[in-house]
Amino acid sequence: AGMKFFLQYVGFFFAFFSAAFLIISTWTDCWMVNADDSLEVSTKCRGLWWECVTNVFDGIQTCDEYDSIYAEHSVKLVLTRAMMITADLLSGFGFLFLVLGLDCVKFLPDEPHIKLRICLVSGVMLLLAGLPGIMGSVWYAVDVYVERSSLLFHNVFLGIQYKFGWSCWLGMAGSLGCFLSGSLLTCCMYLFRETSSGRFHSAYPLRKGYSSAATVVTNVHFPSSQTATSKMYAVDTRV
Repeated sequence: AGMKFFLQYVGFFFAFFSAAFLIISTWTDCWMVNADDSLEVSTKCRGLWWECVTNVFDGIQTCDEYDSIYAEHSVKLVLTRAMMITADLLSGFGFLFLVLGLDCVKFLPDEPHIKLRICLVSGVMLLLAGLPGIMGSVWYAVDVYVERSSLLFHNVFLGIQYKFGWSCWLGMAGSLGCFLSGSLLTCCMYLFRETSSGRFHSAYPLRKGYSSAATVVTNVHFPSSQTATSKMYAVDTRV
């Protein structure tokens, strides 16, 4: 029981921070940051939804949102948006399911098997959330790196060059956390499911043995009473 609680709380810890990292990375503006910041008086960051410029001296930040979600954007941007939003939804619902499956939460307290199944469902959802999260963040980072390397290889200078920023790193960390928490909740909690079911099946023959013993005692009792009754009936008949 102690190991089961420990695994639940470790999974809860990683699921909470993983879902938070994925949501923060999706809705922050630093997926791409200018690589030549030492020569610039401002830091330029691009996110999935807007682009921000921060002055190095006074810290004033100005952001420009992209025209529309339906506007014509690059395939990299559209697919990364879709994958990160999918990861956000799956990780969020996985975390909520995990909260309901914790033993310390007073939800279905008399149904430990159902709570174990809820934890397993939560683990599967977190594993599924890590897949689009890691695909979106890694693909975005590799695409930025390849684009920058190709420009440097062809000696093309566009005035500013980008590298992937902390929002992209946060998406990778959240995705790896989802994989870790999902693995804990599916693989390890499944072992406790087998143990609990084994206890249930071992208790069933014991109860069956008790019932069969009671039947034997009952069967032994009835013939003696019937014998005494027959003797009394024989005495009455002789009289």
